[in-house]
Amino acid sequence: MGKILHKITSPEDLKRLDISKLKQLSGEIRKKIIDVTSQKGGHIAASLGAVELAIAVHYCMESPKDKIVWDVGHQSYAHKLLTGRFEKFDTLREMGGLSGFPNAFESEHDPFTCGHSSTSISSALGLLTAESIKGEDNKVIAIIGDAALSTGLAFEGLNHAGHMQKNLIVILNDNEQCISKPVGALSRYLTNVMTNPLYNRVREEGERIVKKIPKVGPAAYRTVKKVQEGLKNLLVPGILFEELGFRYFGPVDGHDLEQMISIIQRVRNMKEPVLIHAITKKGKGYEFSEQEPTKFHGVEAFNINTGKIPANKNKEKTFTDHFSEKITELGTKNPKVVAITAAMPDGTGLRSFSEKFPERFFDVGITEAHAVTFAAGIAKGGLIPIVAVYSTFLQRAYDQLIHDVALQKLPVIFCLDRAGLVGRDGPTHHGVFDISYTRNLPGFLVLAPKDGEELQLMMEKAVEWSRPVVIRYPRAEAKRIVPSSSCRKLEIGCSEKLRGGDNAVVIAVGNMTNSALLAAEILSKKDIEIEVINARFIKPLDKNLIEEAALEKKQIFILEENIASGGFGSAVLEFFERENTPDVKVRCLALPDEFIEHGAREELLRKYHLTPDEIAATIEAELGF
Repeated sequence: MGKILHKITSPEDLKRLDISKLKQLSGEIRKKIIDVTSQKGGHIAASLGAVELAIAVHYCMESPKDKIVWDVGHQSYAHKLLTGRFEKFDTLREMGGLSGFPNAFESEHDPFTCGHSSTSISSALGLLTAESIKGEDNKVIAIIGDAALSTGLAFEGLNHAGHMQKNLIVILNDNEQCISKPVGALSRYLTNVMTNPLYNRVREEGERIVKKIPKVGPAAYRTVKKVQEGLKNLLVPGILFEELGFRYFGPVDGHDLEQMISIIQRVRNMKEPVLIHAITKKGKGYEFSEQEPTKFHGVEAFNINTGKIPANKNKEKTFTDHFSEKITELGTKNPKVVAITAAMPDGTGLRSFSEKFPERFFDVGITEAHAVTFAAGIAKGGLIPIVAVYSTFLQRAYDQLIHDVALQKLPVIFCLDRAGLVGRDGPTHHGVFDISYTRNLPGFLVLAPKDGEELQLMMEKAVEWSRPVVIRYPRAEAKRIVPSSSCRKLEIGCSEKLRGGDNAVVIAVGNMTNSALLAAEILSKKDIEIEVINARFIKPLDKNLIEEAALEKKQIFILEENIASGGFGSAVLEFFERENTPDVKVRCLALPDEFIEHGAREELLRKYHLTPDEIAATIEAELGF
């Protein structure tokens, strides 16, 4: 165990340490992060790269009085260790343990629960504005990565902050992703000059005096400003930020504690928005994450000594694997197929397509709204865009789905990976809202495959349908659950009956079909026979099959991995209400109307009664057996 880290119970403990001890602390923090993530998995590379940033910020600020807003939050492990969470850090990402992201309900040092990118500047500016209105002078700092800074939301925040001219501090954590490169001694010299209190005092006083000169004052001031701006254009790498109204400092070495502390201390009392451009190394301090930062962005448990993730010899292909195979096949057959992703080429399975068809592959960065409208333009141009995106991230483009795709009736295909419960990343990443937010889009088809074979069939048909289509599937293995698809002819609105039964009918959505079949086997041993239907289509409903179940007076159970509010079950109930169907009994087995915590997927399914045995128990009790 380290000699310092276990004694840090709050950021105030840092202020009693000299620089040599702070450097030792950074090493102990890295070791702790590596040890824990090697057992629990997590976002290791980004957090290792932000250790000194966390130490410097907490050394200079007074959290929680001062507010520290981490963007995305996957770089915040050091922050957690410095804010009284050392004792619980071994529970990282476990059910009931520490969240892998900042969590406002976990610590007073986390102003926001966050897991999506580019929100920090806007939320930090809002916090600072509230402080100002209340007449308080607490500091607010936003820490944002270079990839997150590329989004529209981040620039909207920068633009407004520059306009308001409040003393917001933004640290740009540039982990060598080429926004700009350090320029050596000249950069260091300019930074030291610009952050020197004397320089800033002289600069401000000079401007004040020039403005007061009668008649020629304003003209002289404008001349001084033009000269000043011309020099900055030549010398200062951050002219973009200066033009947005920020004072720019950098690039600086984000791992140099002395320099970072010195700069933050100098700028913390400025009366204008400030941007500190810190250059860091993603994965710093662990050889394997430094060499492969993308691989170690978010990992499962791994071997510390080799950096290898233990292979599962019996691992089936995932839904993502099937998607990857099929989109590459479609691209080969049809030159009109175009693939789009928002900074997730590997996670969504588009790497193979991108290598084979680079001219038809577009990674637009963390800009989901742009990705959707960009795809709409491609569709309007007569091509077939397939947008591969995580369910939780498509939420960020809801207006574009309505205005730019649905309203225009454009044939854009959305393949939603990570639909349903994703496990340890928790509430910011669970894809449990997409059924609710896509089935109300006019003209859209919304589908969910039960296995990998069916996913590929749906993708094949979606290319032919010339309509906006959503296909949702989980982060899970996609093994075939019946000998072969019983209905190769996939017609719009066509469900498939997989099992007969006289006691009740279960209509299951997507991968929950397998759980329904397993529950049926459990019940069959108790002489309770249930019919199992694979919904396939969330929109439109298979009205004939649903009406048939109602006419037979069977108890209907709806099974979906989505919140109940506005989900597939709601669609079925709405249908019966419209048709004024009498005496029909429907029970929706879904997730509650709340944010689902982090934890292993199987643990969460059990907690919310969605495992096969829990489903069987619910059906048995409901039927009164």
